[in-house]
Amino acid sequence: MPALNPAEYDRMYALEDGYWWFVGRRQLALGLLGRFAAPQTELLDLGCGTGVVMQHAASNFRVSGLDMSEQALRYSASRGIKNLVQADGTKLPFGEGQFGAVIALDIFEHIDQDEVAFAETFRCLKPGGVLVLSVPAYPMLWGPHDVALHHFRRYRRAELAGKLRAAGFEVPVLSFAVFWLFPLVLLSRLLDKLRSGKAEARLPSVPGWLNAALGRLQGLEGRLIFGAGVRYPWGSSLVAVARKPR
Repeated sequence: MPALNPAEYDRMYALEDGYWWFVGRRQLALGLLGRFAAPQTELLDLGCGTGVVMQHAASNFRVSGLDMSEQALRYSASRGIKNLVQADGTKLPFGEGQFGAVIALDIFEHIDQDEVAFAETFRCLKPGGVLVLSVPAYPMLWGPHDVALHHFRRYRRAELAGKLRAAGFEVPVLSFAVFWLFPLVLLSRLLDKLRSGKAEARLPSVPGWLNAALGRLQGLEGRLIFGAGVRYPWGSSLVAVARKPR
């Protein structure tokens, strides 16, 4: 589970409070948690990064964070998060059934042995506990963005479902996300493949009005997933709720 380059954490910390993609992903994940996890349960943010998800979740859950990066954990601590652990996602330093919920946003693609990480997450959940996750979709979109972020894979829908079920999970929710904007993401990734030079993760700068509009669009998309039960047939990400059977 390699840590990101230091510059990526700096950029994440600068952008994730307000940039539309981070905001939409966070709202969707917290909406799914609110629907499937009991209030005030113990929540682990697996691969917590710079801590913004925990900051938003702390009013409803008892949060802890785990990350490989000491730099990321320092950023998380600066947000007032106290229960922080530096560890590997394939060797979780927690007891069996310790958490009622785990959130892992774009984490498992960073782990070579993702099946081991799914099994470890399953072990640390209480019976009936849930894992809310997102991962990048479609191997055909693989490009410099994935190389720069140290990804091992992009997931097919059936592949993700199969790995979760092999770990013991039930999968009540599995949907693509970033559905309406997928044509633009597809075009951007294809153009990235044509560029020469060092691989870089690209988050295009947008004016404030457009950032707000894109955030509202992603907010609506998320509410249709966790509020209305919509399941999208394509998108640049996959989101899932996986439950440990009671």
